[in-house]
Amino acid sequence: MKWLNSKRKKGYSLLKNQWQMLVMMLPFFIIFFFLLIVPIISSLFLSFTSYDMLNPARFIGIKNYLRMFVTDDVFPSVLKNTVVIVLITGPAGFLSAFLLAWLVNEFTPNVRTLLSFMFYAPSLAGNAFFVWKVIFSGDSYGYLNSFLLNLGLITEPVTWLNDKTWLMPIIIMVQLWQSMGISFLSNIAGLQNVSRDLYEAGAIDGIRNRWQELWYITLPSMQHMILFSVVMQIQSSFTVSTITTELAGYPSVGYSVDTIVSHMTDVGNVRFEMGYASAIAAILFLIMAGTRIILGKFLKIIGK
Repeated sequence: MKWLNSKRKKGYSLLKNQWQMLVMMLPFFIIFFFLLIVPIISSLFLSFTSYDMLNPARFIGIKNYLRMFVTDDVFPSVLKNTVVIVLITGPAGFLSAFLLAWLVNEFTPNVRTLLSFMFYAPSLAGNAFFVWKVIFSGDSYGYLNSFLLNLGLITEPVTWLNDKTWLMPIIIMVQLWQSMGISFLSNIAGLQNVSRDLYEAGAIDGIRNRWQELWYITLPSMQHMILFSVVMQIQSSFTVSTITTELAGYPSVGYSVDTIVSHMTDVGNVRFEMGYASAIAAILFLIMAGTRIILGKFLKIIGK
């Protein structure tokens, strides 16, 4: 009871002393509630219904979830493809972005600014898939086919975007190219805010090389920025869809690169099975949330 009274007093004190801050934040909370919380709750409700946007939603219990894992022949394929993309582009994208940021941070300010823009440019380019379509075009005019034909490495054009052997590596490469910019920018921002005094104190305490500096000073000092970078990389890897549909179409050859999001888009936007699409979205949310929790626990060991 004393603990409860103490909590109440602290709450009243916060409301009394910082009500101006709460009032200023109120518009954000209202927008956050109606544009994020309400849609999430609505989607969760719809996942237990049969709803086609024309007729009223009809409650069907867990049939959508049973359909997903029992009768939907496509879902296991898109789940596997999503996991493969996440396991490769997630760690590889984050590590590449961090190592690049760590190296670029050592240059002079002018050079660092130029290199930062160059590495962030793919994120600005966004949907510039036409370039990749030309590079991997299946005729002799495609840049890659033309290059290989001129070298005599192949005797006829390769249909890169219609071959299951090459589709996944191409999608992974394009995803890494496009997603690494945000992680790079956040990492270099974190590196810029590490106090130089910590390195001097570390040298006095016995740190003798750059790797020890990285593990015991740099990474712990920018832990929050690393967490932001990891979360953005998770979101980017799990929501791959536009890349696959633009380069390989939907469905791709043998559903070889289709992802959960592209399958959900087809179910919801093409077939208008919004109940089933909401169930897929709920499962994707749970997978992403679980991954975030696991990585958050892993990041706590940094510097220990």
